[in-house]
Amino acid sequence: MAIQTGIGDYLALDDSGGNARDITDDVTNYDVAIAQNTLDITTIGKSAIAKLIALNDLTVTISGAFDAAANKQHAVMGTRSGTRTFDLRIGGNTSSNPRLQAEMLITDYSFSRGTDGSLTYSCGLALQSGTTPTFDTVP
Repeated sequence: MAIQTGIGDYLALDDSGGNARDITDDVTNYDVAIAQNTLDITTIGKSAIAKLIALNDLTVTISGAFDAAANKQHAVMGTRSGTRTFDLRIGGNTSSNPRLQAEMLITDYSFSRGTDGSLTYSCGLALQSGTTPTFDTVP
């Protein structure tokens, strides 16, 4: 796989009814953090920390311009209940591009009006399913 930009990415998120909604045109930036917890198992006989790999995690923050149109950003994120399928396709919805899908919960949804009149939003997502986040490719 070659080095890629984030230009042309595709991002979909389920609405509260479980329907995947393409919110690509409402997203100006996103942050994805795939974390791996470690357990400190250092015993009194060690002179350095000893650790084991523990649970995996995924958090996502999506932000952009507020859009109240049907089936767009506000309609998808405004109701925070239920599990949502997060679907990110780096480089777009083209075969063999990297894809990250996960079952997520909306942890927070906020919007802000700037002094310049802009109305922007931010939405946090947290892993829900207990399944290790793994990349595959767009079929």
